[in-house]
Amino acid sequence: MGIGLKRRWRTRRARWWAAGAVGVLLLGGAGVYAWSADAADAPARPVTVAVDRGQVVVEVATSGTVAPATTRSLGFTVAGTVQTVDVRPGSVVKVGQRLASVADADAAGAADAVQDAEDDLDEARDALTKARESSDDPAASCPTGTGVRPVAWRWPQPTGTPGATPTTATPTASASPTSRPTASSAPPTRTPGRPAPSATGAPRTPGAPGPSGAGCAGGAATRGTDQILTAQRRVNQAEATLTEAREAFAGTTITAPMAGTVLSVAGPVGSQVARGATFITLADTYAMQVSAKFPEADAGALAVGQSATLALADRPEQTFAATVVQVDPVGAVDGTMVRYGVVLSFTTAPENLLVGQSAAVTVRTGAVPDALRVPSTAVHDGADRTGTVQPADGGPARVVTIGLRGGQYTEITSGLAPGELVLRSW
Repeated sequence: MGIGLKRRWRTRRARWWAAGAVGVLLLGGAGVYAWSADAADAPARPVTVAVDRGQVVVEVATSGTVAPATTRSLGFTVAGTVQTVDVRPGSVVKVGQRLASVADADAAGAADAVQDAEDDLDEARDALTKARESSDDPAASCPTGTGVRPVAWRWPQPTGTPGATPTTATPTASASPTSRPTASSAPPTRTPGRPAPSATGAPRTPGAPGPSGAGCAGGAATRGTDQILTAQRRVNQAEATLTEAREAFAGTTITAPMAGTVLSVAGPVGSQVARGATFITLADTYAMQVSAKFPEADAGALAVGQSATLALADRPEQTFAATVVQVDPVGAVDGTMVRYGVVLSFTTAPENLLVGQSAAVTVRTGAVPDALRVPSTAVHDGADRTGTVQPADGGPARVVTIGLRGGQYTEITSGLAPGELVLRSW
């Protein structure tokens, strides 16, 4: 009987301890709940910031694509059949390296054209030499007995006395070296009407120019000049034709005009090509750029020469300095938005860039290196470059003048002093 009573007592005592523990837990949970409810109902303490000095920047961002700075489309200067193709897409080539060529038969036709052009040029130069020699010897083209000396034609002056007989002036006895007409002398006259011309001058000499003013010497010089000009034109045309023929012959083989990477090849060996058609596309992958498009809201602040940073998808931990080198003056419609193209050049281009890979572009459109500033969230915009801030002491909102407004900080040009406290957001 004693053992049974002891067991019952122990069981009851254990139940009392368990009930007490549960009661304590319940009371504790109720207290925690009440405290948390009071804390949630309490208003959050506002965050204040101090006005300080520092850099304020304005940046615009978008995404772009890596592209070569220079791309060349290469083709043959003659139509024909492709005989050799020495490269394929992705091949890295050097300047002057042979890339492809046409069949020998097609090249032979171009070589014949060069030979014909050289022969024509030789003939034209010979004709020019003969024309110059002919102009140096006018007697060679001047027949004898055809020249006359020009005669001066003079009209007599009419007088006021019709029917007067002309007389000849005689010199007086005075010692004057110049003969003067006497009082009885008068200029020759004739009856009213159109006066007849009188001819004076020296006698003709053989070989002198005739009345027309175009004698043997003048006519030969003119004809010689015309022959030289005609021959010179022929030489110029022959030289131009020879230059074209040589370029066409050189174009039967495509060579690399610059070092770079082959982007595409239009066809294999044996394919037919047309004159001037693009057969190989070559890109200068040693000078890569980034092409990007900005919405019109940001494009107005962009300008050539602005600094930028570029981030590449395959190198997320790195950023690369760049410069804006081109801003398109005309936008292009992209869906419902107008975008403007921008080209950026790496300050120092990294190695192994891939044509067409994506890049994150950030362009700095404005900056003030040492400005009085507050966080941009602390300023509410107003009119005429003004805004309002809320002092931390709970006083009325204060009007300030705003300078450059960036994404993180805003420049304050007047209305605040360094060290003053304002609310970060309100």
